[in-house]
Amino acid sequence: MIEKTFRDIYGAAPEILLRPPGRVNLIGEHTDYNDGFVLPAAIDRSIEFAGRRRADRRVRAHSLDFNDQVEFSLDDIQKDAQHTWSNYLRGVSKFLEEDGHRLAGADLVFGGNVPREAGLSSSAAVEVGAAVFWKRLLGLELDPVYVVKLARRAENQFVGVPCGIMDQFISALGRQEHALFLDCRDLTYRRVPLREGIKIVVCNSGVKRALAQSEYEVRLNQCRQAVAQIASTGLAVKSLRDVEPADLETARDALTEILLRRARHVVTENARVLEAVKVLEGGDVERFGELMNASHESLRDDYEVSSKELDVLVELAWKQPGVLGARMTGAGFGGCTVNLVRAEAADAFAETVRRGYHEALGLTAEIYICQASDGALAA
Repeated sequence: MIEKTFRDIYGAAPEILLRPPGRVNLIGEHTDYNDGFVLPAAIDRSIEFAGRRRADRRVRAHSLDFNDQVEFSLDDIQKDAQHTWSNYLRGVSKFLEEDGHRLAGADLVFGGNVPREAGLSSSAAVEVGAAVFWKRLLGLELDPVYVVKLARRAENQFVGVPCGIMDQFISALGRQEHALFLDCRDLTYRRVPLREGIKIVVCNSGVKRALAQSEYEVRLNQCRQAVAQIASTGLAVKSLRDVEPADLETARDALTEILLRRARHVVTENARVLEAVKVLEGGDVERFGELMNASHESLRDDYEVSSKELDVLVELAWKQPGVLGARMTGAGFGGCTVNLVRAEAADAFAETVRRGYHEALGLTAEIYICQASDGALAA
């Protein structure tokens, strides 16, 4: 499809084809920007890229999702307020140039089936895809973790969205039939096999995450305030990653109620991720599901980033046969839930939840039965 579209637009065959995936986070929410632990998986929904080199220093890019095209010079890369979809590509290109990688002009097309504003990291897939596109087109020697950091830098410093590093990491380095356990402080990681007979089912609430960015920044600042107040009691902490449950009791009097709840979510969520990895590697998927459920309750009650729609989807899921665990995933205030479901029950689960969600709220949920897939640099 994308190869034909490229030919139709540019009149020639592409030299490069690639497919960076979206992702879903199984557990470990709002821990990444607190130097904590996460356990995402790349999914078989992706952003496809097709491109070829030009003889000059111009980039022509066509977005399938927006049915729009831009052109810019690699000698003067500026943020585009009108064609905002292109800023992910522009940011990656700009920082590659700043880091000493001389780029050549290119024609490219990209687009795919990762829904936007749903918490499945379509932006990270575009950023990682842009970096890997340049790497392959020009034969650049780029370390995989450098690619991840570059993609995040583009989103933070060029696009202007304050995100952690998890999304770019899993889009680049996911592995088929595996989740990825990542320490967001030192960026060490290992892949954790997912058990056979289990499906990852993603339920898209259809509600755009209108509050997600502004509230994300609020939570980020609240976590920093909590760290400062905990440190004022004499505890040696640099981030909430360093805080133990007992430390929260010690520092309780130094924290406002809201900061205590925000910190408690991050501290307990880190502990849940560590246990989740252990039980998944040991084959105890039932306990893994219980940890997912506890994660949702914490996100709903302590971190307050869920929504009516997400709660309805999760509560419907909890009632279904074959469900091991369910929770909201992503920044919150809309977007998706992630569900771990026994394979033989997945189709019935999808239909029942879709119907129940419509009956409860009059809304239509898109439901994706997913497999963990390879990242753009998995080979």
